[in-house]
This record gives sequence, structure tokens and C-alpha cells, in this order.
Amino acid sequence: MKRRTLPTAAALAATAALLLTACGSGGEDSQADDRVAGSDSGDTKASASPSSSSSSSSSSSSSNDVDRPDLTLPSDVTETFEGWKTGDATKDVVLADAGRAQTAVTYSVTKGDPETSALSFYQSGTALAGSRDWVKTIVDSGSTFSGAVRYYAAKADVFDKKSAGVSYCADESKAFNKNRKTQKVDKTPATADSYVLYSTRLELSDSGVWQTTKLTSQRGNKECTP
Repeated sequence: MKRRTLPTAAALAATAALLLTACGSGGEDSQADDRVAGSDSGDTKASASPSSSSSSSSSSSSSNDVDRPDLTLPSDVTETFEGWKTGDATKDVVLADAGRAQTAVTYSVTKGDPETSALSFYQSGTALAGSRDWVKTIVDSGSTFSGAVRYYAAKADVFDKKSAGVSYCADESKAFNKNRKTQKVDKTPATADSYVLYSTRLELSDSGVWQTTKLTSQRGNKECTP
């Protein structure tokens, strides 16, 4: 959401070079027949907010049903994932969980809780630590979110059966900070910093969920600004 007026957690600035390289893959290319867990089953819709398909009935990350935490956002907060289906079943599974990891951050802010089960379900490692610190910063400031964010230009690279990288852009020009106590929305004008480039690394958990383990963000990146 609109994060320009709040500091970004330093822990989110993990080395970007590690995110989109096949660390630990032994340099082996991911072949078309090397099916990643969950690539043949479940709902992989990512054109709308992952919160709309994050109930326990969703099984996009595993051949078995995954009991997913709630990601329902307040009525004044919306997220749209534009063009997040590639047609490649494996990549679509990864993208779906990458989107849910992003929504889990928004959900945690709106709940006023950096320790939500949703956040630790979809994130781990330095990404989780950084996101918790960042959510806590916002909550401690007395703020929450209001408005709409559009996520677009998503790109997924599957390194092997248990690791992948995803980059995507965010348009926060219609999203704003809101005072949690007074409910007043701070409708600041859009700038280049309203557009953010995210780079993430994901790893497949034992429960069959693609968790975001590393994350970096860059505001005003030319790849995302209109």
C-alpha cells in the first residue's frame, strides 16, 4: 500500500543478486518435465487478490489440500494481481504464493499485528524478519492502510523443484496511509515513489507452500514507473 511516508525496514534490503539466481541448485536447468509440487493441481488464479482464494479449500501449492490462513482484507483495501497467470502451471503456482506473501503483509498491517500466522505461513527467513519489523513500524506509528494497489509485470523463474525467483511491480498511486485511531486517510499525491519493483526468492516448504524467503524493494524503479 502507500508506504512513502513510512520508513522501509532495513532487513528488507537483502542482497538482490541472491534472489533470482539458482542458489543451491547445482547450476542445473529446470526442465519442462521437472514438475514442481502442486503444478498439476489446484486453483492458480492470481488475477485478483490472493485473499479471495486463500481459504483452506485452496490447494494451488500442493497435490494435497493445504490448510491456508485467512487473508481477508478490510472493505476499503483492495489488491489486484494483473497478468499473474503465465499459462505455465509450475510458474503459476509459484506466482500465486508470491502474491499471497505480499497480501499477508497488507493483512498483518490491517490487523495491527506483525506476528500473524498468515505472515509466517507465506514468508520465512530474512523476508519474514524484515516484514515483521516493517509491519511493527507501521503499527507502532498508529497507521494502517486504505485504498487499492495493483501488482503487475510479474516474472517467475523456477530454478529447481524447491526454489524459484519472482519479480514484480506495484502501483501504489491509489493507496494511502490511514490513522488507525481517527480513521483519517492521508491522500498524498502520486510520485515516482508510488511505483515499486519487488524481487523475491521463494522456497518450497515441507507443507507444500512456496514461501518467500528473501525480498528486496526499490521505489521509483524505471521498470515500473509509467
